[in-house]
Amino acid sequence: MRHRVAGKKLNRSPSHRKALFRNLVTALLQHEAVRTTDAKAKELKRWGDRLITLGKQGTLHARRRAAAVVMSRTVVKKLFDELGPRYQARQGGYTRVVKLGVRAGDAAPVSIVELVDRAGSEPEQGKKKPQRRRDTGGKAGTKAGGKAEGSGRKRAAAG
Repeated sequence: MRHRVAGKKLNRSPSHRKALFRNLVTALLQHEAVRTTDAKAKELKRWGDRLITLGKQGTLHARRRAAAVVMSRTVVKKLFDELGPRYQARQGGYTRVVKLGVRAGDAAPVSIVELVDRAGSEPEQGKKKPQRRRDTGGKAGTKAGGKAEGSGRKRAAAG
């Protein structure tokens, strides 16, 4: 049983795993979306949500804790100046994982991890999708035989 064991090992050494997620979370915060495998995406969601929570706190201690994980000073600045205030009203769930399918080379399941409420994504609240209307024009001109006039093969002119 795996009681109180958090995180996935992903068949990597602890140092490799830590470096992998530090790079992935830095890319996620910088670009606001990252494409990776499903297993890495699920774990990356945990790391990203925790760092955005630090960004919301805005204290010097939180900034130093975030700087210990994030690989770039400019990304730490973005985390505290842009992302923290953006998610101030939200109580959690700052990232979403969208499954894309399988990768062409090795058939690994691939997902995209993105920040909710980012500039390129559609708004979650508000308008619903408009319903598609079906074309009903074909039914009006049907004969008793079931075919519409003018459809099908050309008929030879009887002369």
